[in-house]
Amino acid sequence: MKKVFPNAAKALEGIVRDGQLMAVGGFGLCGIPEALIAALRDSKVKNLTVISNNAGVDGFGLGLLLETRQIKRMISSYVGENKEFERQYLAGELELEFTPQGTLAEKLRAGGAGIPAFFTRTGVGTLVAEGKELREFDGQTYVMERSLVPEVSLVKAWKADHSGNLIFRRTARNFNPAAAMAGKITVVEVEEIVETGSFDPDAVHLPGIYVHRIVLNANPEKRIEKRTITEKAGV
Repeated sequence: MKKVFPNAAKALEGIVRDGQLMAVGGFGLCGIPEALIAALRDSKVKNLTVISNNAGVDGFGLGLLLETRQIKRMISSYVGENKEFERQYLAGELELEFTPQGTLAEKLRAGGAGIPAFFTRTGVGTLVAEGKELREFDGQTYVMERSLVPEVSLVKAWKADHSGNLIFRRTARNFNPAAAMAGKITVVEVEEIVETGSFDPDAVHLPGIYVHRIVLNANPEKRIEKRTITEKAGV
């Protein structure tokens, strides 16, 4: 089966629709599938529930979809750095399910592994546990978390071969492998595509069985997050 598509729009053609549950890889501004996100914006699909560690920034990453009001609900662990997200949430225009970061990663990993639910102590006694099953194990209380199985996952990797075997570059690996494994259909944006068999098998971070479509983005923007502080006088 041919997995390589000529552009991001073609890679999403026929698989995205209104009201979907989607996962998007990345952490902060690192490892964001920016070309796929832009193509998703241009597809005009709406009422999306998006699983992602965070929601990009204003004008970049998932911030593009917030500006066009295509996201109805976010499942995230961190939502800072995005003023439009804050405005929509406080105005009651955007639903939000806060999920502890490790729990979010495990919910995706479990979804990819075919595990429907798991128990964790994280969140017990907080808003995170409200409405969820609690159970005692060895004298400790645990909360049950359901796994996540998105209909479509959008992922960023460094290199792919034509079979979809992936290599991620350093910290850009972050949530991307878990999102790729969990998706019923996974679309991957990469900086380089090579012939099948070019990779040392031990170098492959994610096997191609999890990857359905690949698109080349040879020159991604690769923004860098910066912290701005007030400079003291005379410094």
